[in-house]
Amino acid sequence: MSVAKIAVSLDENALARVDRLVREGKFPSRSRLIQDAVVEKLERMGKTRLATECAKLEPEFERALAEEGLSQELATWPEY
Repeated sequence: MSVAKIAVSLDENALARVDRLVREGKFPSRSRLIQDAVVEKLERMGKTRLATECAKLEPEFERALAEEGLSQELATWPEY
């Protein structure tokens, strides 16, 4: 996996918390902590998006579509 260097600005409070976590050995470096945080946030956003899209579904409508598709599929199966 290739990586790219970027510059990140943090307020003093956030930087102090980052430095404390690194000092406590919870992360090997500032860079690793920020990498992990960004990846975690992106994963959560992806799950949130999926949940948001799922919430838009109408169960009865989806069920009717599934049943319609199934009945059409069954009608095309050869008889044995």
